[in-house]
Amino acid sequence: MRNLNDFVVFAHVVDHKGFAPAARALNVPKSTLSKRVAELEKTLGVRLINRTSRRFTVTEVGEDFYRHAAAMLIEAEAAEAIVKGRLAEPSGTVRITASVPTAQMTLAALLPPLALAYPKMRVMLHATDRFVDVVQEGFDIAVRDHFAPLPDSGLVQRRGATDAIWLVAAPGYLESRGAPPEPSDLSRHDGLLASLTAEGWTMRNDAGVVVRVRPAPRFLADESHVLRAAALSGLGITALPRKLCRAEIDDGSLVRVLPDWEAGSVTTTLLMPHRRGQLPSVRAVVDFIAEHLPAG
Repeated sequence: MRNLNDFVVFAHVVDHKGFAPAARALNVPKSTLSKRVAELEKTLGVRLINRTSRRFTVTEVGEDFYRHAAAMLIEAEAAEAIVKGRLAEPSGTVRITASVPTAQMTLAALLPPLALAYPKMRVMLHATDRFVDVVQEGFDIAVRDHFAPLPDSGLVQRRGATDAIWLVAAPGYLESRGAPPEPSDLSRHDGLLASLTAEGWTMRNDAGVVVRVRPAPRFLADESHVLRAAALSGLGITALPRKLCRAEIDDGSLVRVLPDWEAGSVTTTLLMPHRRGQLPSVRAVVDFIAEHLPAG
């Protein structure tokens, strides 16, 4: 039978990015950790970590093994937390995954005060735009910004804030081309779009009137920060979440186009595996993020 303690040791070594920092965190001799990982590699018949006196790298198979070992460790923590009770003080490591834009626009301002509020907790954020299997890769929480409802994934979902999407353009562009008085006038304007195949924007006003519009594709980018930069340069009109263009509108570098209309909305949702969501630390993080999400 495998020694599961070695799985735990390996996960901690990878989490701390080396034997020495892991030894300090666990208060265990570095030699003991190195011996246990070496024994694990011998048992598995593969190299998990390439280590020299100057460099520490996890092998490709080691990365795959780590995701499962970390998930096992989280499940063990969840089991222990349930025994200790729901009122336990939040502690331990909480692993969060989010897209790069969500990490930059939303979590960058929230996670430092979260860490200060819970000194016994360690927060780990993995920002990536690739598909992440939350369960298999051992994450506690996934933070997703989405325009359409999320598909049923078997994960527990907690809806956070919903932010309006506004049409914006630089003052110089509107001075030269004129501000469109109605949504139908957008067809005569240059659009900064997410893709060439995008069908344009679905506009809605306070009265509930819905209109689909499509400007002339002038500039294409599937990243909101790039579209904002293109708008600031005067290339045309684009659609941005309110939280991404609020500061520019306040300082006058961007102007809201058709201010009585919105081009949809973006919702922030937190997802978590059911059992890990019972951890006091995970509940505390979810509550904190949900309560402090900017409304735009």
